[in-house]
Amino acid sequence: MKYPKEYLDEIRNRLKVSTVVSKTVSLKKRGKEFVGLSPFKNEKTPSFTVNDEKEFYHCFATSEHGNIFDFIMKTQNLRFGEAVKYLAQLAGMQPYMFSKQDEERERKWNEYKSIFSQYVNFYHNELLKNENYSVAREYLKKRSLNKEEVKKFKIGYIDKNPNFFERLKENYSEQTLIDTGLFYLDEKKKIYIERFRGRLIFPINNISGQPIALGGRIIENSDYLAKYINSPETAFFKKGSNLYNLDLARKHSNKIDHVYLVEGYMDVVGLSKNGINNAVANLGTSLTDKQILILNQFFDDTIICFDGDESGYKAALRAAENSIKELKPEKQISFLFLPDKEDPDSYVNKNGKNNFVEFTKQSKISIHQFIFNHYKKQTKNNPSSLAIFEKKLRNIAGTIKDDFIKKYVLEYFLEKVAELTPHSNQNKKNFYIKKAKSLESTKKFFNESKSLTGVEIKEFSLLYLVLNNLNLLQANVHLIENIKLFTEMNKKIFNSIIKKLKSDDQISIQDLNIDYQFIEKVNKFASIKHIFKNQKNDEQKVIELLEDISRDLLNYDLEFRIQELESRFSVDMSEATFNELKELKKKQNLN
Repeated sequence: MKYPKEYLDEIRNRLKVSTVVSKTVSLKKRGKEFVGLSPFKNEKTPSFTVNDEKEFYHCFATSEHGNIFDFIMKTQNLRFGEAVKYLAQLAGMQPYMFSKQDEERERKWNEYKSIFSQYVNFYHNELLKNENYSVAREYLKKRSLNKEEVKKFKIGYIDKNPNFFERLKENYSEQTLIDTGLFYLDEKKKIYIERFRGRLIFPINNISGQPIALGGRIIENSDYLAKYINSPETAFFKKGSNLYNLDLARKHSNKIDHVYLVEGYMDVVGLSKNGINNAVANLGTSLTDKQILILNQFFDDTIICFDGDESGYKAALRAAENSIKELKPEKQISFLFLPDKEDPDSYVNKNGKNNFVEFTKQSKISIHQFIFNHYKKQTKNNPSSLAIFEKKLRNIAGTIKDDFIKKYVLEYFLEKVAELTPHSNQNKKNFYIKKAKSLESTKKFFNESKSLTGVEIKEFSLLYLVLNNLNLLQANVHLIENIKLFTEMNKKIFNSIIKKLKSDDQISIQDLNIDYQFIEKVNKFASIKHIFKNQKNDEQKVIELLEDISRDLLNYDLEFRIQELESRFSVDMSEATFNELKELKKKQNLN
């Protein structure tokens, strides 16, 4: 049996060619394409190209050419079916099972697609051509939408007394039509009603661009009708697994690394009309893990931009708490809050694309900043309220699946909480003593080299643990003697501490002859101190913390060496450099 075209298209649409190829070939961006050394031939000069827009790879040295299925078959020596299974797993899809049930499901899926296609096309053409639909066209005109947007998004209009059900009934059973969610039975009148009558309709497409559901908006003021309604969930449509306009927005992911997630269909259409095509909308439900994971496949930064009113803010908060668990080291989730009573559609129509983009740059905040700021506003300056505040933040950080992100978000939260209680540590020697000169020098350091900020903080954490566990480490100096530091001052002090630890004399901090201001700086900026505070009497935990820091510093070392080799490789393209780079990346993955 053959795999259904739709299943294969779904895999293709979920995976960029560069994503698949980069697991085997080290690629470098060059214009719209990626280049690298051919996997089909030993070479020193790159002749292998990947084009995500055209969805193919090409090797000039061997004339090998094809799509992601061809690449996996040829590089891994797999049959087509095995390649499909491999890529489906990579795309996060269930393996396709060939059974009678699957055949029946395939038949129903084809009927479902056909009905939606006919339905959308009919009412789209009616909106464009039917003279009786002037009210709908006038509404769109007031919303500053022209024929170009109507055609691009295939917007349609259904009058108040439609009869398309009767036309479809000639080719499909009543049950099949009911199963689409487009119609329902009026029990009293015993007639079938079109769910979206009297509304503009916005086709909700799957990732392949096929309509699988609808969103509908009334165009007349009504006290008893919902402004927006969506298709009910069906066998082929799950609200939490789809996003409006993803099929079009994903095509821009090769050029743009971020996507706007907005609340409404009109927001997406309005942004598009103003030249912002990287926008999608959720479908009337809270943002789901699945939707974030889908966006992560195409974009590095998801910017959640809901309406600038109270309900929009509440929706944003729910989205933040639901989606923070999916944070990844290489991915971001940000929030953009518009002025009160504005939505993305109204704001961009008033101010234009350039202003909206600039507003985004100046005003967006990271997800952890938003969550902290929100709960800080709910907190009173008393021990009970602050305890509840910290507990809430710890619980939220604890939901994050990625251990590295979880660690740094928790450290961020605890650092910010500590700033609210500056006097709680004033009895502890060297802690939280504010020195303008010290803070100014730290600020200067961060401004001079932001790329080293993480390294220095990690080194401070190492020094903090060492300085607070001298007796333990004097007996176990082997745990730290081979750790590599990068900052000159930290390295110099660390080496002097190691030297003292290797002596037979029992030592204290005073014996180390370290400048007081330096110890103050370590105590202030060591991000590990909040974790250590609860585990300082557990030697095994201290050793585990040291091992974590050692591993992180080793990763920094690997990362710096990889960056250095990548810079060299972009100039000399030598095979030796490439092989060395490949080995370092293997070590980085293992670590």
